[in-house]
Amino acid sequence: MPLPPAPSRRAALLAPEAYDVAARPGKAAASVAMAEPVNEVAPIRATTSRKAAAIERAPLQVVASATSSAPERASTATRARAEPAAAPAARSTGRKTPARSSVTATVAPAPAVAAPSSASRTKRSRPQGPSKLFVLDTNVLLHDPTSLFRFEEHDIFLPMIVLEELDGHKKGMTEVARNGRQTSRTLDALAGVQGADIAKGLKLDSTGQRAAGGCLYFQTAPLDYSLPTSLPPGKADNQILGVVEALRKEHAPREVVLVSKDINMRVKARALGLNAEDYQNDKTLEDGDLLYAGVLALPPDFWAKSGKNVESWQNGAHTYYRIGGPIVPQLMINQFVYFEAPGEPSLFARVSEIREKTAVLQTLKDYGSAKHAVWGVTTRNREQNYAMNLLMDPDIDFVTLTGTAGTGKTLLALAAGLTQVLDDRRYTEIIMTRATVSVGEDIGFLPGTEEEKMGPWMGALDDNLEFLAKGDGGNAGEWGRAATNELIRSRIKIKSMNFMRGRTFLNKYVIIDEAQNLTPKQMKTLITRAGPGTKIICMGNLAQIDTPYLTEGSSGLTYAVDRFKGWPHSGHITLARGERSRLADFASEVL
Repeated sequence: MPLPPAPSRRAALLAPEAYDVAARPGKAAASVAMAEPVNEVAPIRATTSRKAAAIERAPLQVVASATSSAPERASTATRARAEPAAAPAARSTGRKTPARSSVTATVAPAPAVAAPSSASRTKRSRPQGPSKLFVLDTNVLLHDPTSLFRFEEHDIFLPMIVLEELDGHKKGMTEVARNGRQTSRTLDALAGVQGADIAKGLKLDSTGQRAAGGCLYFQTAPLDYSLPTSLPPGKADNQILGVVEALRKEHAPREVVLVSKDINMRVKARALGLNAEDYQNDKTLEDGDLLYAGVLALPPDFWAKSGKNVESWQNGAHTYYRIGGPIVPQLMINQFVYFEAPGEPSLFARVSEIREKTAVLQTLKDYGSAKHAVWGVTTRNREQNYAMNLLMDPDIDFVTLTGTAGTGKTLLALAAGLTQVLDDRRYTEIIMTRATVSVGEDIGFLPGTEEEKMGPWMGALDDNLEFLAKGDGGNAGEWGRAATNELIRSRIKIKSMNFMRGRTFLNKYVIIDEAQNLTPKQMKTLITRAGPGTKIICMGNLAQIDTPYLTEGSSGLTYAVDRFKGWPHSGHITLARGERSRLADFASEVL
Protein backbone atom coordinates (compact mmCIF):
# COMPACT_ATOMS: atom_id res chain seq x y z
CA MET A 1 0.00 0.00 0.00
CA PRO A 2 1.68 3.34 -1.00
CA LEU A 3 2.38 5.92 1.65
CA PRO A 4 0.23 9.10 1.60
CA PRO A 5 1.80 12.31 0.23
CA ALA A 6 3.69 14.59 2.55
CA PRO A 7 1.67 17.45 4.11
CA SER A 8 1.82 20.87 2.50
CA ARG A 9 1.89 22.81 5.78
CA ARG A 10 3.04 21.93 9.28
CA ALA A 11 0.91 22.35 12.37
CA ALA A 12 1.41 25.33 14.61
CA LEU A 13 2.77 24.90 18.11
CA LEU A 14 0.43 25.18 21.06
CA ALA A 15 0.72 28.10 23.38
CA PRO A 16 2.11 27.24 26.84
CA GLU A 17 -1.21 28.15 28.46
CA ALA A 18 -2.99 25.43 26.48
CA TYR A 19 -1.23 22.58 28.28
CA ASP A 20 -3.11 23.13 31.55
CA VAL A 21 -6.56 23.90 30.19
CA ALA A 22 -9.57 21.71 30.86
CA ALA A 23 -11.06 20.40 27.65
CA ARG A 24 -14.45 21.75 26.53
CA PRO A 25 -16.47 19.12 24.69
CA GLY A 26 -18.24 19.91 21.50
CA LYS A 27 -16.87 23.17 20.14
CA ALA A 28 -13.21 22.26 19.77
CA ALA A 29 -13.91 18.96 18.08
CA ALA A 30 -16.62 20.41 15.91
CA SER A 31 -14.32 23.18 14.72
CA VAL A 32 -11.72 20.62 13.72
CA ALA A 33 -14.11 18.39 11.72
CA MET A 34 -14.28 20.78 8.75
CA ALA A 35 -14.10 19.96 5.06
CA GLU A 36 -10.68 21.64 4.59
CA PRO A 37 -7.52 19.71 5.49
CA VAL A 38 -6.36 20.08 9.06
CA ASN A 39 -3.11 22.01 9.05
CA GLU A 40 -3.00 24.04 12.23
CA VAL A 41 -4.29 24.04 15.78
CA ALA A 42 -5.44 27.37 17.15
CA PRO A 43 -4.77 28.25 20.77
CA ILE A 44 -7.78 27.69 22.96
CA ARG A 45 -8.99 30.54 25.13
CA ALA A 46 -8.76 29.71 28.82
CA THR A 47 -7.91 31.17 32.14
CA THR A 48 -4.17 31.45 32.55
CA SER A 49 -2.43 29.20 35.03
CA ARG A 50 0.86 29.72 36.77
CA LYS A 51 1.63 26.02 36.47
CA ALA A 52 1.96 26.36 32.69
CA ALA A 53 5.30 28.13 33.01
CA ALA A 54 6.84 25.15 34.80
CA ILE A 55 5.73 22.62 32.22
CA GLU A 56 8.29 21.58 29.67
CA ARG A 57 7.36 23.06 26.31
CA ALA A 58 7.30 19.84 24.28
CA PRO A 59 6.26 20.50 20.67
CA LEU A 60 3.02 18.92 19.56
CA GLN A 61 3.25 18.13 15.89
CA VAL A 62 0.27 16.74 14.00
CA VAL A 63 0.64 15.71 10.41
CA ALA A 64 -2.58 14.71 8.65
CA SER A 65 -2.67 13.23 5.17
CA ALA A 66 -4.61 15.14 2.57
CA THR A 67 -6.06 11.89 1.30
CA SER A 68 -8.01 11.11 4.47
CA SER A 69 -11.62 12.06 5.01
CA ALA A 70 -12.76 14.82 7.35
CA PRO A 71 -14.04 12.60 10.18
CA GLU A 72 -10.84 10.56 10.10
CA ARG A 73 -8.70 13.71 10.22
CA ALA A 74 -10.76 15.05 13.07
CA SER A 75 -10.37 11.85 15.02
CA THR A 76 -6.63 11.86 14.32
CA ALA A 77 -6.12 15.45 15.39
CA THR A 78 -8.20 15.29 18.51
CA ARG A 79 -7.24 11.88 19.83
CA ALA A 80 -3.58 12.24 18.77
CA ARG A 81 -3.22 8.63 17.80
CA ALA A 82 -0.87 7.17 15.21
CA GLU A 83 -1.66 4.16 13.06
CA PRO A 84 0.75 2.48 10.66
CA ALA A 85 0.22 3.11 6.99
CA ALA A 86 0.72 -0.47 5.95
CA ALA A 87 1.61 -3.80 7.46
CA PRO A 88 2.33 -7.26 6.12
CA ALA A 89 -0.44 -9.82 6.13
CA ALA A 90 -0.53 -12.27 9.02
CA ARG A 91 0.91 -15.73 8.70
CA SER A 92 -1.05 -18.90 9.17
CA THR A 93 0.21 -19.12 12.73
CA GLY A 94 -2.61 -16.97 14.03
CA ARG A 95 -0.71 -13.69 14.37
CA LYS A 96 -2.84 -10.63 13.84
CA THR A 97 -2.21 -8.11 11.09
CA PRO A 98 -1.91 -4.51 12.32
CA ALA A 99 -4.77 -2.28 11.22
CA ARG A 100 -4.16 -0.34 8.02
CA SER A 101 -5.22 3.26 7.59
CA SER A 102 -4.82 6.02 5.08
CA VAL A 103 -4.12 8.48 7.89
CA THR A 104 -0.52 9.04 8.93
CA ALA A 105 -0.04 10.89 12.19
CA THR A 106 3.13 11.69 14.10
CA VAL A 107 2.42 12.99 17.58
CA ALA A 108 4.89 13.97 20.27
CA PRO A 109 3.80 13.05 23.82
CA ALA A 110 1.55 15.75 25.21
CA PRO A 111 -1.80 16.05 27.02
CA ALA A 112 -4.99 16.08 24.96
CA VAL A 113 -6.17 19.47 23.75
CA ALA A 114 -9.86 18.91 23.22
CA ALA A 115 -12.33 16.15 23.91
CA PRO A 116 -13.55 14.37 20.78
CA SER A 117 -17.10 15.04 19.73
CA SER A 118 -19.62 12.41 18.73
CA ALA A 119 -18.87 13.11 15.07
CA SER A 120 -15.19 12.29 15.54
CA ARG A 121 -15.79 9.05 17.47
CA THR A 122 -15.71 6.87 14.36
CA LYS A 123 -15.64 3.12 14.89
CA ARG A 124 -12.29 1.56 14.03
CA SER A 125 -12.82 -0.63 10.97
CA ARG A 126 -11.18 -3.92 10.09
CA PRO A 127 -7.97 -3.87 8.06
CA GLN A 128 -8.54 -2.29 4.65
CA GLY A 129 -5.66 -4.00 2.82
CA PRO A 130 -6.03 -7.21 0.82
CA SER A 131 -6.14 -10.29 3.03
CA LYS A 132 -4.62 -13.60 2.06
CA LEU A 133 -6.49 -16.56 0.62
CA PHE A 134 -5.36 -19.81 2.24
CA VAL A 135 -5.96 -23.12 0.45
CA LEU A 136 -6.01 -25.92 3.05
CA ASP A 137 -4.72 -29.40 2.37
CA THR A 138 -6.66 -32.37 3.74
CA ASN A 139 -3.97 -33.28 6.27
CA VAL A 140 -4.34 -29.90 7.99
CA LEU A 141 -8.03 -30.55 8.70
CA LEU A 142 -7.32 -34.12 9.82
CA HIS A 143 -4.55 -32.88 12.10
CA ASP A 144 -6.50 -30.00 13.69
CA PRO A 145 -10.29 -29.85 13.07
CA THR A 146 -10.39 -26.31 14.47
CA SER A 147 -7.83 -25.04 11.93
CA LEU A 148 -10.65 -23.35 9.99
CA PHE A 149 -10.87 -20.72 12.74
CA ARG A 150 -7.12 -20.09 13.16
CA PHE A 151 -6.51 -17.69 10.27
CA GLU A 152 -8.07 -14.53 11.76
CA GLU A 153 -9.20 -12.04 9.08
CA HIS A 154 -7.96 -14.11 6.13
CA ASP A 155 -10.16 -16.22 3.86
CA ILE A 156 -10.04 -20.00 3.38
CA PHE A 157 -10.63 -22.01 0.22
CA LEU A 158 -11.37 -25.75 0.17
CA PRO A 159 -10.98 -27.61 -3.14
CA MET A 160 -13.53 -30.29 -3.97
CA ILE A 161 -10.88 -33.03 -3.79
CA VAL A 162 -10.29 -32.10 -0.11
CA LEU A 163 -13.94 -32.84 0.66
CA GLU A 164 -13.59 -36.16 -1.15
CA GLU A 165 -10.55 -37.10 0.93
CA LEU A 166 -12.33 -36.07 4.13
CA ASP A 167 -15.16 -38.42 3.22
CA GLY A 168 -12.67 -41.24 2.80
CA HIS A 169 -11.21 -40.78 6.29
CA LYS A 170 -14.43 -40.54 8.29
CA LYS A 171 -14.75 -44.24 9.13
CA GLY A 172 -12.97 -45.86 12.05
CA MET A 173 -12.07 -45.18 15.68
CA THR A 174 -8.65 -43.66 15.12
CA GLU A 175 -7.72 -40.09 15.97
CA VAL A 176 -7.62 -39.21 12.27
CA ALA A 177 -11.14 -40.57 11.72
CA ARG A 178 -12.49 -38.62 14.70
CA ASN A 179 -10.90 -35.42 13.42
CA GLY A 180 -12.39 -36.03 9.98
CA ARG A 181 -15.88 -36.42 11.41
CA GLN A 182 -15.47 -33.31 13.55
CA THR A 183 -14.37 -31.31 10.51
CA SER A 184 -17.41 -32.51 8.55
CA ARG A 185 -19.72 -31.47 11.39
CA THR A 186 -18.08 -28.04 11.50
CA LEU A 187 -18.56 -27.54 7.75
CA ASP A 188 -22.19 -28.63 8.05
CA ALA A 189 -22.78 -26.14 10.89
CA LEU A 190 -21.30 -23.28 8.86
CA ALA A 191 -23.40 -24.16 5.80
CA GLY A 192 -26.57 -24.53 7.90
CA VAL A 193 -26.54 -20.99 9.30
CA GLN A 194 -29.62 -19.03 8.27
CA GLY A 195 -28.90 -16.90 5.22
CA ALA A 196 -25.62 -18.65 4.39
CA ASP A 197 -24.75 -18.78 0.69
CA ILE A 198 -21.97 -21.15 -0.35
CA ALA A 199 -21.53 -19.37 -3.68
CA LYS A 200 -20.74 -16.07 -1.91
CA GLY A 201 -18.73 -17.59 0.95
CA LEU A 202 -19.60 -18.65 4.49
CA LYS A 203 -18.80 -16.33 7.36
CA LEU A 204 -16.42 -18.19 9.69
CA ASP A 205 -17.64 -16.24 12.73
CA SER A 206 -21.30 -17.18 12.14
CA THR A 207 -21.11 -20.09 14.61
CA GLY A 208 -19.64 -18.05 17.48
CA GLN A 209 -15.92 -18.24 16.60
CA ARG A 210 -15.19 -14.54 17.00
CA ALA A 211 -11.44 -14.94 16.39
CA ALA A 212 -12.09 -15.78 12.72
CA GLY A 213 -13.08 -12.81 10.61
CA GLY A 214 -12.74 -14.20 7.11
CA CYS A 215 -14.92 -16.31 4.84
CA LEU A 216 -14.87 -19.94 3.81
CA TYR A 217 -15.13 -20.65 0.07
CA PHE A 218 -15.76 -23.99 -1.62
CA GLN A 219 -14.88 -24.96 -5.16
CA THR A 220 -18.30 -24.71 -6.80
CA ALA A 221 -17.15 -24.60 -10.44
CA PRO A 222 -14.33 -26.14 -12.50
CA LEU A 223 -11.13 -24.13 -12.52
CA ASP A 224 -8.89 -23.72 -15.55
CA TYR A 225 -5.27 -24.58 -14.85
CA SER A 226 -2.34 -26.31 -16.50
CA LEU A 227 0.35 -28.31 -14.71
CA PRO A 228 3.52 -29.92 -16.07
CA THR A 229 2.99 -33.25 -17.79
CA SER A 230 5.23 -34.91 -15.21
CA LEU A 231 2.50 -34.40 -12.58
CA PRO A 232 -0.33 -36.89 -13.22
CA PRO A 233 -3.70 -35.10 -12.96
CA GLY A 234 -5.40 -38.05 -11.25
CA LYS A 235 -3.45 -37.63 -8.02
CA ALA A 236 -5.18 -35.63 -5.28
CA ASP A 237 -2.10 -33.58 -4.37
CA ASN A 238 -1.64 -32.47 -7.97
CA GLN A 239 -5.29 -31.45 -8.24
CA ILE A 240 -4.88 -29.25 -5.15
CA LEU A 241 -1.77 -27.69 -6.70
CA GLY A 242 -3.78 -26.99 -9.84
CA VAL A 243 -6.48 -25.25 -7.80
CA VAL A 244 -3.85 -23.06 -6.14
CA GLU A 245 -2.41 -22.15 -9.55
CA ALA A 246 -5.86 -21.24 -10.90
CA LEU A 247 -6.73 -19.15 -7.85
CA ARG A 248 -3.45 -17.28 -8.07
CA LYS A 249 -4.23 -16.21 -11.62
CA GLU A 250 -7.88 -15.44 -10.89
CA HIS A 251 -7.31 -13.37 -7.73
CA ALA A 252 -4.08 -11.60 -8.73
CA PRO A 253 -2.52 -9.56 -7.16
CA ARG A 254 -4.03 -11.10 -4.01
CA GLU A 255 -1.71 -13.56 -2.30
CA VAL A 256 -2.84 -17.19 -2.45
CA VAL A 257 -1.05 -19.58 -0.06
CA LEU A 258 -1.19 -23.36 0.19
CA VAL A 259 -1.14 -24.68 3.78
CA SER A 260 -0.09 -28.32 4.13
CA LYS A 261 1.54 -30.62 6.68
CA ASP A 262 3.04 -32.66 3.83
CA ILE A 263 6.65 -31.61 3.23
CA ASN A 264 6.78 -33.04 -0.31
CA MET A 265 3.57 -31.20 -1.14
CA ARG A 266 5.13 -27.89 -0.08
CA VAL A 267 8.32 -28.64 -2.03
CA LYS A 268 6.33 -29.35 -5.22
CA ALA A 269 4.32 -26.16 -4.73
CA ARG A 270 7.45 -24.04 -4.39
CA ALA A 271 8.95 -25.75 -7.44
CA LEU A 272 5.90 -24.57 -9.41
CA GLY A 273 6.31 -21.02 -8.10
CA LEU A 274 3.40 -21.23 -5.64
CA ASN A 275 3.40 -19.95 -2.07
CA ALA A 276 3.27 -22.77 0.50
CA GLU A 277 3.47 -22.84 4.28
CA ASP A 278 3.36 -25.36 7.08
CA TYR A 279 0.47 -25.20 9.55
CA GLN A 280 2.06 -23.44 12.52
CA ASN A 281 -0.83 -22.95 14.94
CA ASP A 282 -0.38 -26.39 16.52
CA LYS A 283 3.16 -25.60 17.58
CA THR A 284 3.57 -24.51 21.17
CA LEU A 285 7.12 -23.32 20.54
CA GLU A 286 8.94 -22.40 17.35
CA ASP A 287 12.22 -23.76 18.71
CA GLY A 288 12.70 -26.62 21.16
CA ASP A 289 15.55 -24.73 22.82
CA LEU A 290 13.00 -22.20 24.12
CA LEU A 291 11.25 -24.83 26.24
CA TYR A 292 10.98 -24.02 29.93
CA ALA A 293 13.83 -25.91 31.68
CA GLY A 294 12.64 -25.46 35.27
CA VAL A 295 16.11 -24.35 36.42
CA LEU A 296 17.68 -20.90 36.57
CA ALA A 297 21.30 -20.09 37.43
CA LEU A 298 21.64 -17.04 39.66
CA PRO A 299 24.10 -14.37 38.40
CA PRO A 300 27.68 -14.42 39.76
CA ASP A 301 27.14 -11.14 41.65
CA PHE A 302 23.93 -12.33 43.31
CA TRP A 303 25.21 -12.32 46.89
CA ALA A 304 27.17 -9.10 46.35
CA LYS A 305 24.07 -7.23 45.18
CA SER A 306 21.31 -8.94 47.15
CA GLY A 307 23.10 -10.26 50.22
CA LYS A 308 22.42 -7.22 52.40
CA ASN A 309 18.70 -7.11 51.63
CA VAL A 310 17.97 -10.84 51.94
CA GLU A 311 15.70 -11.96 54.78
CA SER A 312 16.13 -15.53 56.06
CA TRP A 313 14.33 -17.73 58.55
CA GLN A 314 14.14 -21.38 59.55
CA ASN A 315 11.04 -23.57 59.42
CA GLY A 316 11.60 -27.24 60.18
CA ALA A 317 14.30 -28.72 57.99
CA HIS A 318 14.11 -25.94 55.41
CA THR A 319 15.64 -22.46 55.32
CA TYR A 320 13.77 -19.67 53.54
CA TYR A 321 15.21 -16.59 51.85
CA ARG A 322 13.20 -13.56 50.75
CA ILE A 323 14.98 -11.83 47.87
CA GLY A 324 14.28 -8.87 45.64
CA GLY A 325 15.83 -7.08 42.72
CA PRO A 326 15.77 -7.53 38.94
CA ILE A 327 15.94 -11.34 39.19
CA VAL A 328 12.38 -11.61 40.56
CA PRO A 329 10.49 -11.03 37.25
CA GLN A 330 12.39 -13.96 35.73
CA LEU A 331 11.28 -16.43 38.40
CA MET A 332 8.28 -18.78 38.44
CA ILE A 333 6.64 -20.79 41.18
CA ASN A 334 8.41 -24.15 41.79
CA GLN A 335 11.33 -23.13 39.61
CA PHE A 336 14.73 -24.24 40.90
CA VAL A 337 17.59 -21.79 41.30
CA TYR A 338 21.20 -22.46 42.13
CA PHE A 339 24.32 -20.42 42.84
CA GLU A 340 27.80 -21.88 42.60
CA ALA A 341 30.97 -19.78 42.69
CA PRO A 342 34.43 -20.31 44.17
CA GLY A 343 34.77 -18.72 47.59
CA GLU A 344 31.04 -18.03 47.89
CA PRO A 345 28.35 -19.99 49.77
CA SER A 346 26.41 -22.22 47.36
CA LEU A 347 22.63 -22.11 47.19
CA PHE A 348 20.23 -24.76 45.86
CA ALA A 349 16.61 -23.73 46.35
CA ARG A 350 13.10 -23.76 44.91
CA VAL A 351 10.87 -20.72 44.44
CA SER A 352 7.98 -21.19 46.86
CA GLU A 353 6.34 -17.75 46.70
CA ILE A 354 6.33 -14.75 44.37
CA ARG A 355 4.87 -11.38 45.19
CA GLU A 356 5.10 -8.07 43.33
CA LYS A 357 8.79 -7.33 43.90
CA THR A 358 9.97 -10.16 46.15
CA ALA A 359 10.31 -13.93 45.95
CA VAL A 360 10.82 -16.59 48.63
CA LEU A 361 13.37 -19.34 48.06
CA GLN A 362 13.13 -22.64 49.95
CA THR A 363 16.18 -24.85 50.39
CA LEU A 364 16.01 -28.44 49.16
CA LYS A 365 16.31 -31.84 50.74
CA ASP A 366 19.49 -33.61 49.71
CA TYR A 367 18.50 -36.95 48.25
CA GLY A 368 22.10 -37.56 47.22
CA SER A 369 23.06 -38.69 50.73
CA ALA A 370 22.55 -42.28 51.81
CA LYS A 371 20.39 -41.31 54.81
CA HIS A 372 17.82 -39.74 52.46
CA ALA A 373 17.83 -42.57 49.91
CA VAL A 374 14.47 -43.29 48.26
CA TRP A 375 13.85 -47.06 47.93
CA GLY A 376 17.62 -47.53 47.94
CA VAL A 377 18.16 -44.92 45.19
CA THR A 378 20.32 -41.84 45.72
CA THR A 379 20.48 -38.99 43.23
CA ARG A 380 23.74 -38.54 41.37
CA ASN A 381 23.56 -34.98 40.07
CA ARG A 382 21.90 -31.66 40.69
CA GLU A 383 18.98 -32.12 38.27
CA GLN A 384 18.12 -35.55 39.65
CA ASN A 385 17.95 -34.05 43.14
CA TYR A 386 15.58 -31.37 41.84
CA ALA A 387 13.40 -34.04 40.25
CA MET A 388 13.28 -36.13 43.43
CA ASN A 389 12.22 -33.09 45.45
CA LEU A 390 9.27 -32.66 43.10
CA LEU A 391 8.40 -36.37 43.07
CA MET A 392 8.39 -36.65 46.88
CA ASP A 393 6.47 -33.41 47.55
CA PRO A 394 2.79 -34.19 48.34
CA ASP A 395 1.77 -30.64 47.34
CA ILE A 396 2.94 -31.18 43.76
CA ASP A 397 0.20 -32.88 41.72
CA PHE A 398 1.80 -32.80 38.27
CA VAL A 399 5.47 -33.40 37.41
CA THR A 400 7.04 -33.38 33.94
CA LEU A 401 10.52 -34.83 33.34
CA THR A 402 12.40 -34.49 30.07
CA GLY A 403 15.90 -35.58 29.16
CA THR A 404 17.95 -37.79 26.92
CA ALA A 405 18.27 -41.55 27.28
CA GLY A 406 19.85 -42.72 30.51
CA THR A 407 19.19 -39.65 32.64
CA GLY A 408 17.13 -41.66 35.15
CA LYS A 409 13.58 -40.48 34.48
CA THR A 410 11.83 -43.84 34.89
CA LEU A 411 14.02 -45.00 37.78
CA LEU A 412 13.44 -41.85 39.83
CA ALA A 413 9.69 -41.90 39.20
CA LEU A 414 9.37 -45.59 40.14
CA ALA A 415 11.51 -45.29 43.27
CA ALA A 416 9.49 -42.29 44.49
CA GLY A 417 6.24 -44.08 43.67
CA LEU A 418 7.15 -47.31 45.52
CA THR A 419 8.21 -45.37 48.61
CA GLN A 420 5.00 -43.35 48.73
CA VAL A 421 2.78 -46.36 47.98
CA LEU A 422 4.36 -49.10 50.12
CA ASP A 423 6.09 -47.14 52.89
CA ASP A 424 4.22 -43.87 53.32
CA ARG A 425 0.81 -45.23 52.16
CA ARG A 426 0.18 -41.87 50.51
CA TYR A 427 -1.21 -43.47 47.35
CA THR A 428 -2.99 -46.79 46.93
CA GLU A 429 -1.19 -48.05 43.81
CA ILE A 430 0.96 -47.12 40.84
CA ILE A 431 -0.65 -46.93 37.41
CA MET A 432 1.74 -46.94 34.48
CA THR A 433 0.93 -46.33 30.82
CA ARG A 434 2.69 -45.20 27.68
CA ALA A 435 2.04 -44.33 24.06
CA THR A 436 2.15 -47.55 22.04
CA VAL A 437 4.08 -46.15 19.09
CA SER A 438 6.70 -48.55 17.76
CA VAL A 439 10.13 -47.52 16.54
CA GLY A 440 10.11 -49.84 13.51
CA GLU A 441 7.62 -52.22 11.96
CA ASP A 442 4.66 -53.27 14.11
CA ILE A 443 4.73 -56.89 15.33
CA GLY A 444 0.97 -57.28 14.93
CA PHE A 445 -1.70 -58.23 17.43
CA LEU A 446 -0.64 -59.40 20.89
CA PRO A 447 -2.45 -62.18 22.78
CA GLY A 448 -3.73 -62.06 26.34
CA THR A 449 -5.35 -59.56 28.67
CA GLU A 450 -4.82 -55.82 28.70
CA GLU A 451 -1.77 -56.07 30.95
CA GLU A 452 -0.33 -58.95 28.93
CA LYS A 453 -0.77 -56.98 25.71
CA MET A 454 1.00 -54.00 27.32
CA GLY A 455 3.83 -56.23 28.62
CA PRO A 456 6.13 -55.93 25.57
CA TRP A 457 5.79 -52.14 25.71
CA MET A 458 6.85 -52.07 29.37
CA GLY A 459 10.41 -53.30 29.04
CA ALA A 460 11.66 -50.15 30.78
CA LEU A 461 9.42 -50.94 33.76
CA ASP A 462 10.79 -54.48 34.06
CA ASP A 463 14.40 -53.31 33.87
CA ASN A 464 13.97 -50.69 36.58
CA LEU A 465 11.93 -52.98 38.84
CA GLU A 466 14.69 -55.57 38.62
CA PHE A 467 17.21 -52.99 39.78
CA LEU A 468 14.96 -51.70 42.59
CA ALA A 469 14.06 -55.18 43.86
CA LYS A 470 17.71 -56.25 43.92
CA GLY A 471 18.68 -53.25 45.96
CA ASP A 472 15.83 -53.76 48.45
CA GLY A 473 16.12 -57.50 49.03
CA GLY A 474 19.71 -58.28 48.15
CA ASN A 475 20.40 -60.23 51.36
CA ALA A 476 17.06 -62.01 51.63
CA GLY A 477 17.91 -64.89 49.31
CA GLU A 478 15.99 -66.12 46.30
CA TRP A 479 12.72 -66.59 48.21
CA GLY A 480 12.92 -63.10 49.68
CA ARG A 481 13.54 -61.53 46.28
CA ALA A 482 10.59 -63.42 44.82
CA ALA A 483 8.33 -62.22 47.64
CA THR A 484 9.52 -58.65 47.13
CA ASN A 485 8.89 -58.82 43.40
CA GLU A 486 5.41 -60.21 44.01
CA LEU A 487 4.60 -57.43 46.48
CA ILE A 488 5.84 -54.76 44.09
CA ARG A 489 3.96 -56.23 41.14
CA SER A 490 0.73 -56.33 43.13
CA ARG A 491 0.86 -52.55 43.59
CA ILE A 492 1.68 -51.69 39.97
CA LYS A 493 -1.04 -51.74 37.32
CA ILE A 494 -0.25 -51.46 33.62
CA LYS A 495 -3.03 -49.78 31.64
CA SER A 496 -3.55 -48.98 27.99
CA MET A 497 -4.24 -45.43 26.93
CA ASN A 498 -7.01 -46.62 24.61
CA PHE A 499 -9.34 -47.26 27.55
CA MET A 500 -8.71 -44.11 29.61
CA ARG A 501 -11.74 -42.14 28.45
CA GLY A 502 -14.24 -41.64 31.27
CA ARG A 503 -12.04 -43.02 34.03
CA THR A 504 -11.24 -41.25 37.33
CA PHE A 505 -8.15 -42.13 39.36
CA LEU A 506 -8.48 -41.67 43.14
CA ASN A 507 -5.30 -41.56 45.27
CA LYS A 508 -3.22 -43.03 42.47
CA TYR A 509 0.38 -42.47 41.43
CA VAL A 510 0.17 -42.29 37.62
CA ILE A 511 3.29 -42.57 35.42
CA ILE A 512 2.96 -41.68 31.73
CA ASP A 513 6.09 -42.88 29.94
CA GLU A 514 7.19 -41.87 26.42
CA ALA A 515 4.88 -38.85 26.64
CA GLN A 516 6.69 -37.14 23.76
CA ASN A 517 4.67 -39.32 21.35
CA LEU A 518 1.34 -37.96 22.60
CA THR A 519 -0.63 -35.23 20.88
CA PRO A 520 -1.88 -32.28 22.95
CA LYS A 521 -5.40 -33.72 22.79
CA GLN A 522 -4.24 -37.10 24.11
CA MET A 523 -2.28 -35.39 26.86
CA LYS A 524 -5.37 -33.48 27.93
CA THR A 525 -7.38 -36.71 28.00
CA LEU A 526 -4.87 -38.39 30.32
CA ILE A 527 -4.28 -35.50 32.72
CA THR A 528 -8.00 -34.85 33.19
CA ARG A 529 -8.40 -38.41 34.54
CA ALA A 530 -6.86 -37.29 37.84
CA GLY A 531 -9.18 -37.37 40.85
CA PRO A 532 -8.58 -36.23 44.45
CA GLY A 533 -5.21 -37.24 45.85
CA THR A 534 -3.74 -38.36 42.51
CA LYS A 535 -0.28 -37.45 41.27
CA ILE A 536 0.68 -37.62 37.58
CA ILE A 537 4.24 -37.86 36.25
CA CYS A 538 4.87 -37.34 32.52
CA MET A 539 8.25 -38.39 31.17
CA GLY A 540 9.78 -38.33 27.72
CA ASN A 541 12.68 -37.52 25.45
CA LEU A 542 11.75 -34.86 22.91
CA ALA A 543 14.61 -35.98 20.68
CA GLN A 544 12.93 -39.39 20.14
CA ILE A 545 9.49 -38.66 18.64
CA ASP A 546 8.08 -41.55 16.58
CA THR A 547 4.55 -40.23 15.91
CA PRO A 548 4.00 -38.88 12.38
CA TYR A 549 3.31 -35.13 12.07
CA LEU A 550 4.57 -34.51 15.62
CA THR A 551 7.63 -32.36 16.26
CA GLU A 552 9.33 -30.99 19.34
CA GLY A 553 7.22 -27.85 19.10
CA SER A 554 3.87 -29.62 18.67
CA SER A 555 4.33 -32.60 21.03
CA GLY A 556 1.86 -33.04 23.86
CA LEU A 557 4.73 -33.12 26.35
CA THR A 558 5.93 -29.70 25.18
CA TYR A 559 2.34 -28.48 25.36
CA ALA A 560 1.95 -29.67 28.96
CA VAL A 561 5.28 -28.20 30.09
CA ASP A 562 4.49 -24.81 28.61
CA ARG A 563 0.91 -24.65 29.93
CA PHE A 564 1.67 -25.81 33.47
CA LYS A 565 4.73 -23.66 34.15
CA GLY A 566 4.12 -21.30 37.04
CA TRP A 567 1.20 -23.29 38.51
CA PRO A 568 1.78 -23.72 42.28
CA HIS A 569 1.06 -27.48 42.18
CA SER A 570 3.23 -28.48 39.24
CA GLY A 571 6.92 -28.66 38.47
CA HIS A 572 9.24 -29.42 35.58
CA ILE A 573 12.87 -30.46 35.29
CA THR A 574 15.04 -31.13 32.26
CA LEU A 575 17.56 -33.81 33.22
CA ALA A 576 20.84 -32.94 31.58
CA ARG A 577 23.37 -35.62 32.53
CA GLY A 578 23.17 -39.29 31.68
CA GLU A 579 23.89 -41.75 34.48
CA ARG A 580 23.19 -45.07 32.75
CA SER A 581 26.72 -45.97 31.69
CA ARG A 582 29.73 -44.39 30.05
CA LEU A 583 28.88 -46.26 26.85
CA ALA A 584 25.30 -44.90 26.76
CA ASP A 585 26.45 -41.37 27.58
CA PHE A 586 29.05 -41.37 24.82
CA ALA A 587 26.60 -42.86 22.31
CA SER A 588 23.94 -40.22 23.04
CA GLU A 589 26.50 -37.52 22.31
CA VAL A 590 28.19 -38.80 19.15
CA LEU A 591 25.46 -40.84 17.41
